[in-house]
Amino acid sequence: MRLRTTVLRTLLLGLCGLLLLPAGRAAAADNGTWGVFPTPPAGAAMTDRAYFFHQGAAGASISDSVTILNSSDRELTFRVFATDAMNTPSGGAFALLPAETRPRDVGTWIALPPEAAGTVTVPPKGRKDIPFTVKVPQDAAPGDHVGGIVALNTAVEGITKEGKVQVGVRRQVGARLYLRVPGPLTPALSVEDVRVSRGAPLLPWTKDARATISYTLVNRGNVVVEPKVSVSARGLFGRRLLDRPARAPQPALLPGQRIVLTEPWPDSPQLDRVEVKVTARAAAYPDVDSEAGTAFLAVPWPAAGALLLAAGAALALLVRRRRRRAAPDVPQPAPDLAGAR
Repeated sequence: MRLRTTVLRTLLLGLCGLLLLPAGRAAAADNGTWGVFPTPPAGAAMTDRAYFFHQGAAGASISDSVTILNSSDRELTFRVFATDAMNTPSGGAFALLPAETRPRDVGTWIALPPEAAGTVTVPPKGRKDIPFTVKVPQDAAPGDHVGGIVALNTAVEGITKEGKVQVGVRRQVGARLYLRVPGPLTPALSVEDVRVSRGAPLLPWTKDARATISYTLVNRGNVVVEPKVSVSARGLFGRRLLDRPARAPQPALLPGQRIVLTEPWPDSPQLDRVEVKVTARAAAYPDVDSEAGTAFLAVPWPAAGALLLAAGAALALLVRRRRRRAAPDVPQPAPDLAGAR
């Protein structure tokens, strides 16, 4: 088998647990071996910024610096690059594009110095400060542009198999960068494609029926939104079957991104007509909301099928009996008296 070294398309969450957290609750990106974060002020050991937050008009140039901290006892070599951010389609986790995927937005606006164009080596227990510049294009669209600066360890840390091919695993850690271009801000949030998948026991009401409600959230605006989602369900005559109010905001949804989320329903009805409704509101924009729903018929189909078979068999037996009763008597032939003499 040939050995192929690549970066697994894992979430940065798997490498540094912060990446699912909303920006207000963030911590610096660190996987325990190395970290990437905004450079601390002169004379400070730690940064007071979890991420990069900047605002720049079209045509502006913004300077900053990123720090790579090596917490290990050995020298580490990294490939440093800038890229765009995205939400993972399933679950909506924040992620930065891997090295082999070319950025199209803010990742192309970030210029690293020539000494960081190849690889950067950081000594044990040491750090490397790398200045960079964000050059906002003249035609940059107003709103939020999200990306990050990533440090990819060039060393292969493990081997996995993809079919017959062995794949070398390298890890990367990145610091987020949020850039807002001034102009008209249009927050927009849409709920789409609400669906319900069900699983019911073979014998109805011997166990709970389980269902999963899935729905799609779409950010159709130009700013980051944090959706707060509520889910409800009503049965026949408006009976309340499910009522889950909005809880903590879902993962921050980046402009133009589409994610699929699910809501488990472990005690769903087994015999009812059900209408499900999903409502999403943007936490920072009270006037931005959206609603969508679906309906389904909850029927214990295995039991219903057995009843139909039994009813069909009983009906067939009843028809057969009635036909026998309604059949005319066949006249018996007269005895041959001549032959009896």
